[in-house]
Amino acid sequence: MNSQDVNSRETKQLRAGGLLTRTGYRMGSIGHMMHKITCNADLEEGMAALRPLHPQWAAIIERTGIPPLRRREGGFAGIAAIIVSQQLSVASARAVSARVASVFGQLTPERILAATDEEMRLSGLSRPKQRTMRAVAKAIATQKLDLEALETATPEHVHAMMTAVSGIGPWTADIYLLFCLGHRDGFAPGDLAIQEAARVAFGLPARPNAAELEILAESWRPWRGVAARLLWAYYAVLKSREGVNA
Repeated sequence: MNSQDVNSRETKQLRAGGLLTRTGYRMGSIGHMMHKITCNADLEEGMAALRPLHPQWAAIIERTGIPPLRRREGGFAGIAAIIVSQQLSVASARAVSARVASVFGQLTPERILAATDEEMRLSGLSRPKQRTMRAVAKAIATQKLDLEALETATPEHVHAMMTAVSGIGPWTADIYLLFCLGHRDGFAPGDLAIQEAARVAFGLPARPNAAELEILAESWRPWRGVAARLLWAYYAVLKSREGVNA
């Protein structure tokens, strides 16, 4: 058997086992080759790819320019920051973040698991956020949530692993995927600002729900992470204010 036969057989086996895509990307057991957004050049590449997909992308880009990169720290600290800021204004999120830092110092799973109820109260976190923070800390400490595995997982697997933790919903997983992992195909179909920006930009009769926006965004793969940033930036332009807290 020659090398071509061996390679052909291996390729078929990899594809049958879900370890090789039709484009030739070799996949891990829970993910695929991770393409990340790390700099403005990556954003520009994605913008160039989106432009021909719909006439409105050119109009959006004309209004927004290069959107903010918005990369942030990952790991437990990154998840904690998302939990703290959820459903809060930028100013309120900063105030609570400052209180959390003053109470706990360096934010680690071990520190949160050792925290007293009084420390949690002093941190300014709501009761649901306290429970979520403890659940995430426990999941990481017991290795039920594998942070290293998230680095190379598909968006779908990141969702599955993160939302398996009590208190973590799709939006939290989406924001971690987009800004902490920097996955170029991350998206946040449940984000109200993205939904409203899409409604206006694409002339939709009503604001799409998460399922409807997910369908619309299918054609934006593998650059949904850039599409999300552009829509957030476009929403900010529409509202004439500074960004949307995420």
